[in-house]
Amino acid sequence: MNVTILTTGGTIEKTYDESDGSLRNEQSILDQICDGLRLPDLHIRHVPIMNKDSLEMTDTDRDAILAAAREVPDDQDAVLILHGTDTLAQTGDHLARRLAGLERPVILTGAMRPFEFRDSDAPQNVTEALLACRLLPPGVYVVMHNQALRFPGVQKDGKRLTFRKR
Repeated sequence: MNVTILTTGGTIEKTYDESDGSLRNEQSILDQICDGLRLPDLHIRHVPIMNKDSLEMTDTDRDAILAAAREVPDDQDAVLILHGTDTLAQTGDHLARRLAGLERPVILTGAMRPFEFRDSDAPQNVTEALLACRLLPPGVYVVMHNQALRFPGVQKDGKRLTFRKR
């Protein structure tokens, strides 16, 4: 299976800086996440788009993600986007409105806690999203916390710290 993974930053990719105690989006940690998983017949094409907290994303940033999703080569079976959860629903709706005639799934995932944290949901979410790349029909989805929700009409549930349909 061939999957293009677009990385944009977000909580899932935040790293801790011991010198000042801050969490920042500086570089993708995709390799670290995937190194802990068994992926015997998966070929990953990694395309870094940006390293931003999703609260800082603009419509121009969403258009950059859209352009990258459109430019994925035909030999790729799915597109996975690592994205911050705060505005993931906005990006998902944006992609669902503008990606007409999809021939593969486009899946967004993220984490409520950074990958570097011991109790992070990042490994689970990436694992589920990679499995969803194999199983879901063409469309735009968020895959996290044991669920796959199709856009449009998805929103973050701040009380339950997951996503749900509107």
